[in-house]
Amino acid sequence: HSCIKKIGSYDFNYERRVLSHGAEIRILTTKEAELLNMLAESMNLPLSKHDALIRIWGEDSYHNGRSMDVYIAKLRKYLQFDADIHIMNIHGLGYKLSILS
Repeated sequence: HSCIKKIGSYDFNYERRVLSHGAEIRILTTKEAELLNMLAESMNLPLSKHDALIRIWGEDSYHNGRSMDVYIAKLRKYLQFDADIHIMNIHGLGYKLSILS
């Protein structure tokens, strides 16, 4: 189905906010799904933290930036069953989702 994105060995249905890995299914919060979708759309390219904060949180503030860091940590945990998936910090810019293969 077209609304399902492959992220390594995971399937991500952005519209339903479902992240699945085999039989394991996780329903993401709206912000988790938005952030994962933005990372997936810019796969292997840097995602500007500023752009993500504006789009998802509505403003780029220190508090929202810290909140986003927590969401990134959650996404890393959710994606931990595929060792080839990495969400890297890019100092001064943002994050990059990449699949090592």
